[in-house]
Amino acid sequence: MGHSAAVWDCKAAVEMTKEWNGIDHIVLRSPQGASVRVSMHGAQVTSWRNEQGEELLFTSTKAIFKPPKAVRGGIPICFPQFGNCGVLEQHGFARNKIWTVDDNPPPLPSTDSQGKSFIDLLLKPSEEDMKGWPHSFELRLRVCLATNGDLSLISRVRNINGKAFSFSFAYHTYLSVSDISEVRIENLETLDYLDNLRQRERFTEQGDAITFESEVDRIYLSSPNVIAVLDHERKRTFVIRKEGLPDVVVWNPWERKSKAMVDFGDEEYKQMVCVNGAVIEKPITLKPGEEWTGRLDLSVVRSTFCSDHLDFQTRGL
Repeated sequence: MGHSAAVWDCKAAVEMTKEWNGIDHIVLRSPQGASVRVSMHGAQVTSWRNEQGEELLFTSTKAIFKPPKAVRGGIPICFPQFGNCGVLEQHGFARNKIWTVDDNPPPLPSTDSQGKSFIDLLLKPSEEDMKGWPHSFELRLRVCLATNGDLSLISRVRNINGKAFSFSFAYHTYLSVSDISEVRIENLETLDYLDNLRQRERFTEQGDAITFESEVDRIYLSSPNVIAVLDHERKRTFVIRKEGLPDVVVWNPWERKSKAMVDFGDEEYKQMVCVNGAVIEKPITLKPGEEWTGRLDLSVVRSTFCSDHLDFQTRGL
């Protein structure tokens, strides 16, 4: 693009656009040509492309881009509830609300945005939200695109209420893969998990990696901060680094459930896998004035990467 990283204008690399459905989107660009799209509806990352323009996130061809329905794909924000384990709608309300740009956010460490294109978004509860979940909060999200194309999401929840409250949280990350039968997830082996297909019964992972032959819907507990998702056919590996997110949800609906979802193609389960950094088993409790931070970093490397490197990657966080 004719820019060196040293003179790259990060502010100029942030653009506001309006989609056909009237929803504002923010586009972040890197000097090498990578890009990220973020919808103001739900603060949802709807696209993450590498320097070659390849889409790295999955979005269903049948996704409904019409609020208040959440879009099937990208990275929805699940707050203050994950799944249907509570009184609120599935995955909470944050993904179905219109967020605002946060022009003056509380500072983050300078390394979190140095040399990166980024945008700060903010959600505060409406009167309607307070009826169903009577707690005052500020939910902030910073979306960063690094010069090398890596994607970072940093969420902060602050209690501005007069009393404590508890919540769950997840980055519901839909990764695009070539063929689910050729995918394996490493660094979750030997962990305990809750199986959502068996009334959240607790099991211990027995395989040396997670592979897919049927529907999978599990919450892995007390997980490492680095997870690898290997796509053998594309010879690439998603490296997921996380902080403040002890659980990992792994989901693929497989054939029968795919056909039952109106916003999901019958065969699309073959091209996606959800691997979500989350806080579910032990919800976060914030006293008045307290703040929680959860961070997700996504990168893609050639599949010479293997699990032997994960300890090194963890130390490098």
